[in-house]
Amino acid sequence: MGFLYEKRGRIAYMTIDRPRALNAIDPQTFQEMSNALVDFRDDKEVWVAIITGSGDRAFCVGADIGEMLPVLHQIRNEWWRVAPTLFRGLELWKPIIAAINGHAMGGGLEVALGCDLRVASEKAIFAFPEVTLGIIPGWGGTQRLPRLIGPAKAAEMVLMGERISAQEALRVGLVNKVVPPDQVMPTAEQWAQRLCEIPPIAVRAAKEAMMKGIDMTLEEGLRYEGKLMDVCTATEDHAEARAAFLEKRKANIKGK
Repeated sequence: MGFLYEKRGRIAYMTIDRPRALNAIDPQTFQEMSNALVDFRDDKEVWVAIITGSGDRAFCVGADIGEMLPVLHQIRNEWWRVAPTLFRGLELWKPIIAAINGHAMGGGLEVALGCDLRVASEKAIFAFPEVTLGIIPGWGGTQRLPRLIGPAKAAEMVLMGERISAQEALRVGLVNKVVPPDQVMPTAEQWAQRLCEIPPIAVRAAKEAMMKGIDMTLEEGLRYEGKLMDVCTATEDHAEARAAFLEKRKANIKGK
């Protein structure tokens, strides 16, 4: 197995587990990651996921060049054959936190970009080196990075393969927080616990509104936001959270 998946209460833990290969993704790991994400999406009892890498050197350095790239050659022009993941093909509104414990390069950076919140080790390095191999970041990097940090900085990383430090990643908005290596997972868990205290239907609706609205006109986005607001106001959790606020007590959130 190259991908570990476990659930502890409301939180799903996902770990790319190939430390000797710096957590590079081979075909088996790719499929196991897809299976875990689909299970997470469909499990009503799990509300938040954390994804990280094994060891302290790398979060993930991308596709295993010797094993994964030949598979990608075989399926070119037939991307529908690829298992759904954070890269493409999976509609997932539950929040995912990337605990970036080391280098995030190529497909590894694309895993992080597919998450909603990113906490990074101060020793982490970020890069898209694909152009040096005569290819491009093909798991969403060319699309998500410019949207997140803007086209100018993204062009440095995508077109020239430039590496940036964790502090630079924080400065340009690629990550939310930079911490010492031993604080990466505790910080991710703190965020996950915080998210578990918030009505999950509202969290998912907010994520959907942001992700879908970015490709809409402002007027279209406002209309879509209004529809999702109507969904939230009809939930039991909204009624309970409103009552708890007025009564100055902790809300009993049920995800309904």
